[in-house]
Amino acid sequence: MKLQSLTRLVTLGRTLTSNTIISSFTRNANNGISSSFPSILCRQISDVMKKTLDETVHKNEVVLFMKGTPELPECGFSRAVVQIFQVQGVDFSKIKTFNVLEDNELRQGVKEYSQWPTVPQVYIKGEFVGGCDIMLNMHQSGELEELLLKQGLIPEEKKE
Repeated sequence: MKLQSLTRLVTLGRTLTSNTIISSFTRNANNGISSSFPSILCRQISDVMKKTLDETVHKNEVVLFMKGTPELPECGFSRAVVQIFQVQGVDFSKIKTFNVLEDNELRQGVKEYSQWPTVPQVYIKGEFVGGCDIMLNMHQSGELEELLLKQGLIPEEKKE
């Protein structure tokens, strides 16, 4: 996970960094407390899957790994991300979508690739942005619009 994405996370009113996640994981491991982090952090993505995902996220302007399709989302969080892109005015021909429900290896692979435990996942110009919660927060704060404008994914005149 990119530090940029980590700094957007907020837990209990404080921003998470890679150090706080690692120290939290270490504390839990040392206390014998079971955590969902070990299974995520210890998995190894296959070289083939990593190469495929690298190529996919870098050759497409926007990549959305979701449950269902933009026309028929099969999860409320995936639907929300699609609606955010629609409200922002992103041309869906610029978005490469993947239905992770059709391929379990892809579903697990994207989680390992990004080190993000949930779907949907959004990549813009090769950079992991985050999931539904981060997209919603960025949309509400105006940060997503700024990013989309900067990357040339929405026209300047779209917003007044």
